[in-house]
Amino acid sequence: MSERSPFVVDADWLQEWLGKPGVAIVDASWYLPAQKRDARAEYEAGHIPGAVFFDQDAVVHEGSDLPHTLPRAEHFARFAGSMGISVDDTIVVYDGPGVFSAPRVWWMFRVMGAKEVFILDGGFDHWKAEGRPVSTLPTKVAPCVFTPDFDSERVATLSDMREIVESGARQVADARPAGRFAGSDPEPRPGVRGGHMPGAKNVPATSLSKEGRLLPIEQLRKTIESAGLDLDQPIVTSCGSGVTAAVITLALESIGHKGSKLYDGSWSEWGSRSDTPVVTET
Repeated sequence: MSERSPFVVDADWLQEWLGKPGVAIVDASWYLPAQKRDARAEYEAGHIPGAVFFDQDAVVHEGSDLPHTLPRAEHFARFAGSMGISVDDTIVVYDGPGVFSAPRVWWMFRVMGAKEVFILDGGFDHWKAEGRPVSTLPTKVAPCVFTPDFDSERVATLSDMREIVESGARQVADARPAGRFAGSDPEPRPGVRGGHMPGAKNVPATSLSKEGRLLPIEQLRKTIESAGLDLDQPIVTSCGSGVTAAVITLALESIGHKGSKLYDGSWSEWGSRSDTPVVTET
């Protein structure tokens, strides 16, 4: 097995492929309020040449009262097509820090049927620091047709999670920071309880990368196993709103784990309800 994830490309590779037909570049930056960064403003101030901005607060299920709910396939297809992205393109997704919000969009495209989807190792912050090309011009887009092939087996719903937690049919890997997982630190969204689902294991998303780059394969494996997860058994990933859960999903698929699901509602859904069991650590 290669030391590096098969779903990651480096900056040298991307720079060589800038402007080539069939290569779509997607800025998937998104930040928590505490990070005090404005993703769209940063994109407009400078982005990788040819990149389009993927607004994770807009490409969501219409009418959902939860943040970042996966849209219907036809809705996602309209957004992707309007960005000039085809299901057959080689799609490279990046964010500012490197491995934070980009994996969520990597996962979304794959759930919707795209096969050649990758993460830019190091993200845009490293790209800029290395003096690589940056554009402030709006990216010209030729709209196209994105033909989705939605894979529902990659997604876990609230009813799925109730059954999983009750039966233990899958292990639950939670990507939130340790304090929020334990319930000792407050949740950033009002009305959401602290703590975690019974039986869940904590794999903070930040533990799976270093300096904006996804850990090598064997380090990913050791980090996940040290959290108490059995890689021979099925896993469902979760986080605050479904964004950083995809970091664990990326790590799992990178090491060859098959069949993981992502709980789309994540803790924003589970922790906001009064009829879901919650464990806290004191």
